[in-house]
This record gives sequence, C-alpha cells and structure tokens, in this order.
Amino acid sequence: MSGALIAMSGGVDSSVAALLAVEQGLDCMGSMMKLFSNEDIGESRENSCCSLADAEDARAVAYKLGIPFYVFNYTDTFKKQVIGRFIEAYQNGETPNPCIDCNRYLKFDRLLHRARELDKEYVVTGHYARIEPDVGSGRYLLKKGVDSSKDQSYVLYTMTQEQLKATLFPLGGRTKSQVREIALKHGFVNATKHDSQDICFVQNSDYADFIRQYTGKPILEGRFVDMQGKELGTHKGLIHYTVGQRKGLGLPAAAPLYVCSVCAEDNTVTVGSSEQLYAKTLIARDINLIPFDTLHAPLQVRAKIRYKQPEQSATVWQLDSNTIRVEFDRPQRAITKGQAVVIYSDDIVIGGGTINKIITE
Repeated sequence: MSGALIAMSGGVDSSVAALLAVEQGLDCMGSMMKLFSNEDIGESRENSCCSLADAEDARAVAYKLGIPFYVFNYTDTFKKQVIGRFIEAYQNGETPNPCIDCNRYLKFDRLLHRARELDKEYVVTGHYARIEPDVGSGRYLLKKGVDSSKDQSYVLYTMTQEQLKATLFPLGGRTKSQVREIALKHGFVNATKHDSQDICFVQNSDYADFIRQYTGKPILEGRFVDMQGKELGTHKGLIHYTVGQRKGLGLPAAAPLYVCSVCAEDNTVTVGSSEQLYAKTLIARDINLIPFDTLHAPLQVRAKIRYKQPEQSATVWQLDSNTIRVEFDRPQRAITKGQAVVIYSDDIVIGGGTINKIITE
C-alpha cells in the first residue's frame, strides 16, 4: 500500500483532500506545518492561519478519518525563505507573492523530505490544480483546476518534475461547492469554515507596519518624482508603495496620480497618469518550465501577471537558462516587479518566473 503525508491546514479543502486520499486506499498520515510563532511576527493573539484552533480542527478531522496527526516545526525555514524574502522584496522596491515561496520552500520541499523520511510516497494537499503524466514526453504536467474560480495553478508554477511525481491534488477535478458538500456529508467540524484570504503572517494587510515592526529598522523617506524626474514631494518609504497604487500618496494634482515604478537604487517613487501604467513587455528571472527543460523557439501563450488577473495573449522567448521575455499582444496595466508571470497553453502550465524588468516603449 502506497503511503501519503497529508498537508492539513485546518480548512475544509485540505480536510476533504485527506478524506479522498483515505478513500483511495492510501496509508495516510495527517500533518500541519508550524510556520511561525505569534511573538515572532509581533502578534499577541492567535493568527487567522495555522493557529491553535486550526490545528484542533485538523486533528479532529484526522481523528474522524482514523489517521495519525502530527505538527512539524518549520519556523526557521519559513522565517528565512518566506518572511525574509517578503521583506527583502519590499525593501528592493518589489511586490512579492509569499504564497508562491511557501509552496516552493515548505509544502513541496521540506514537507516532501519529511514524507520520504516517513516512508510515504506522496504529499497530498488541498490545492485546486491537476497533475497528469504526459505519455509522449514521459514528463508530468501541471494543469488548472476544473473550478476556474478556485484554480491555484498560478502559485504552483515552481514545481519540479520530482515534486509533481510525488504530489497528489485530489480536489483538482472538483468544484468548491462539491468539496463543501463532501465535508458536510461527513460531518467535518470545518465544513462551513471561511477560506483564509490575507497573507498568514501579516495582520490587517498592513505590510509596511509589519516590516517596520519585524525588522525594528527605521523606514527612510525619499522623493516622489514624475515621469520626467521632476520632484513632486516626499514619500514615507518604499515599502508603503506598489505599482498601480493611487490612495495614500498625499500629492496635490489636477488629475489622479498613480505609482508607476518604485526604485530602491535612488529611493524614489515615480508617479504618473493611469495611461502611463501600461506596458507590453517584461523580463522575468528565476524561471521554471514544466513540460520541457528549455524553450527553443518563441511560443504563443496565455499569460497572467497576478493571481486574479484573467490570462492574456502573449509571446514568450527564453533568453537564457534563468530568464524569459514575455510580450503581450495588448498593453497590460501595472506590471509589477516581484510578482510572478505564469504562462499557459490551454489548461497546461508552461511555467513562469519573477518579474524583474518592465520594458516601456
């Protein structure tokens, strides 16, 4: 009998994924990753994710399913690879997606290593995505979940062939409503539990306040400039701004102003009109390709530059082993450094990378 280590968050999705893995006949073990202590992130109360209450919900489901349940401490890895990268990105004028790093360095790295230590063949999670073998190439493909409103393939593009082979996504072929129905039918304590929305280690989405408290370092003010470099005023510190932002600038102007770019080198925030937010071309680093190792020729794709954005028609070129160039058919609004660009062919994830340059005409 094959074994599986279930990543359980205390939510309904991972609980139903655990149930489906048990029903599949796998030798299952439930687990929760302890990612941080509230004291580490400046909170005196339980956080909305991975809290004691979440652990109790996960443990209750595991007990109901008759499988063992353990909590594994990965606070050091999370502090370095997720919180550390999050802070560094903002300090460098980028806007990161820590969920991607959590998947990359925790769920499908550390947890997979733990599964192997426990002689479990698979890691099972509640992600809405699908993994299928490609007979022609012998590789594993990552595909969108069938529920387009819940598809999470965007935050999974970093998965390697080794990780895809050892991972199961039981919810990929189901809708969220079907998952809740299964949970209700089996009397799970979290059947109607709300999904967590915010970044787990930041309360009230106040990223700047979190960074200030976490680092204990002063935030340096700098210059607001227009697209021609003319100084318009003083900003509160780079970590307070992201591309496309309009509110909170405090700049008098005859027409609305938006953040067009953030530059750590000279500590400036460039503002402009809504029309000046648009660009067609970007460069992305730290790429991962899934159906193949190398893109040898330009490829027509669908691409998205943020999690909730609809895919857009584009062409992608691989520039070197670590870099791709993506050119959209139509200009895109607020392409942002630090975010991921993920490229698709129909429902197949081709790959993606971290945006590090926007080319304006």
